[in-house]
Amino acid sequence: MNPVAFKIFGIEVMWYGILISLGVVIGTILALREAKRLGISEDTMIDLLLYAIPIALIGARIHYVIFSWDYYKNNLIQVFHFRGGGLAIHGAIIAAVIVAVIFTRKKGIDFWKVADACAPSLILGQAIGRWGNFINQEAYGTPTDLPWGIVIDGVKVHPTFLYESLGNFMVFLFLLWYRRNKTKVSGEVFLLYLILYSIVRFFVEGLRTDSLMLGSIRIAQLISILSVFIAIYYLLKRRKNSTIQK
Repeated sequence: MNPVAFKIFGIEVMWYGILISLGVVIGTILALREAKRLGISEDTMIDLLLYAIPIALIGARIHYVIFSWDYYKNNLIQVFHFRGGGLAIHGAIIAAVIVAVIFTRKKGIDFWKVADACAPSLILGQAIGRWGNFINQEAYGTPTDLPWGIVIDGVKVHPTFLYESLGNFMVFLFLLWYRRNKTKVSGEVFLLYLILYSIVRFFVEGLRTDSLMLGSIRIAQLISILSVFIAIYYLLKRRKNSTIQK
């Protein structure tokens, strides 16, 4: 597919941006519904999202640029070229969590409850946004003979964007089921999001050919491992504290 969807007054509108925007819009609608269900006011959630969404995008770009600095140090103007791709979801998640922590503390509301409201939206938005990688012909995997491989530059490769998109969508469905039937304490849905997404990303990242690297280490895999351990720690801690309080 042509990465350019259409032009407005000579300005190219990229499919990549459209899909990310679609993920943000759908995620926002879902987050507002979840917030209402959890007793969080719509105005509070909208205020949070107005801060979190743009800062998350900036965080995604900063993360990508930092670990691609060998290229950007000689092409500084390209740092601001968002439309060409180059966003790292881990940077977005980290930035969004920092914003949410600060926001909830200032507002005097439960961070974990807000995080639970946002978790399904995050993973659904990620599932949608991955299709932008397909259109840009990026984030693909190593060569394969499997029947569902896609051809990039004449080579049949793993459609890792598809693997992650499908994995994310399955995590999304699980989180919806879990929060209706199994939730014991606030924060569980968000922490399970971190655990399950990190597992999906760890294995998919191992197939990719364009990983951001720190020496010989794939950054996404390192962050995924750390995220799993941190999330499990907080999950067990919150359940233990809940049991003690009872």
